[in-house]
Amino acid sequence: MRAFAAAGGLILLLVVLWDAFETLLLPRRVSGAFRLGRDLQFTMWRIWSSLARGAPTRRRREEILSPFAMSTMLVLIVVWALGIALSFGFMQWGVGSRMADVTGIPAGIFTDLYMSGSTFFTLGLGDVSPTTPLARLLCVIEAGMGLGFLAMVVSYLPVLYQSFSRREARIVMLDEWAGSPPTPAVLLKRVAEVGEGHEIGVLLHDWEQWSAELLESHLSYSILAYFRSQHDNQSWLASLTSVLDTCSLVMAGIEGMPTLQARLTFAIARHAMVDLSQVLRCRPIREGPDRLPPEDLATLRALLTTAGLKPYQGAVADHQLNELRALYEPYARALGAHLLMELPNWLPPEKKRFNWETTAWMRTGEEEAH
Repeated sequence: MRAFAAAGGLILLLVVLWDAFETLLLPRRVSGAFRLGRDLQFTMWRIWSSLARGAPTRRRREEILSPFAMSTMLVLIVVWALGIALSFGFMQWGVGSRMADVTGIPAGIFTDLYMSGSTFFTLGLGDVSPTTPLARLLCVIEAGMGLGFLAMVVSYLPVLYQSFSRREARIVMLDEWAGSPPTPAVLLKRVAEVGEGHEIGVLLHDWEQWSAELLESHLSYSILAYFRSQHDNQSWLASLTSVLDTCSLVMAGIEGMPTLQARLTFAIARHAMVDLSQVLRCRPIREGPDRLPPEDLATLRALLTTAGLKPYQGAVADHQLNELRALYEPYARALGAHLLMELPNWLPPEKKRFNWETTAWMRTGEEEAH
């Protein structure tokens, strides 16, 4: 029985250490039939998102979902710590409970678990101590592992926050160009107002780099995909989809627009969309409401024409635009359904202020009173 306990403790330790290594240290996507952190994340999301789906308003839904990502990380850290403490406790008991208790209580499984927890968290109370070389070796290994585990956790959380901050800074900046929620109609209209064709090339180049950073960071740390943006009408998915929409319009034909840069940005942005769908287990949804029906496309082209742009029209341009949309919209639908993030429209909302144009006081009427 003790031999099985020692073997089980060793196996549990290896599972926890490997999962922590993959999650905290390995900077790449890891696949496998079983991963403790990944499976815990998906299980918690199913429960958490089911609660959010019943929220009466979008704002209330975002309030429910906002704590999910960090709560999941804290739960996972606790699970890892308990797993390591339990594994060493079982191994100590498996080698014979070689512990001396100053209270005179006979050593047993509970004494070994207590000793393991005290050692892992470096309490060092001294009321229980190992009496054999093997038991002492296990205590030294566990104490060193506890310090290393704490160091990894402390260094891991700032990495998450830095990646989140870089992602959100570009999303906030998109508000001034594309509105909130972002739409290609507003973005291209603003570019036309500037009056310089190279502006869209610079903007798309910046979003090419942002998409590459999103792909790298969110593949390595998939929990970042669940971090919500500061405003409930913005999200990384809406921004990525809007950029793909803009690139599709430019590639389908707008006279004077840099199609080469649009193709480059479209390629990396679509790559990010597809790979993140695979990481988050989101199968593409090819059937769904048309985000750009023919009447909206005609309105969009009329808006662009009024702004001074010259979009191509006709069956050839329509066919090319639809082909481009089919390359990314099924994955965007799947991610939106999984993450409970709304996809942006192609046309701007009617009579609505963007985030940079309003404040909480204006929405409540208190600003005018003061």
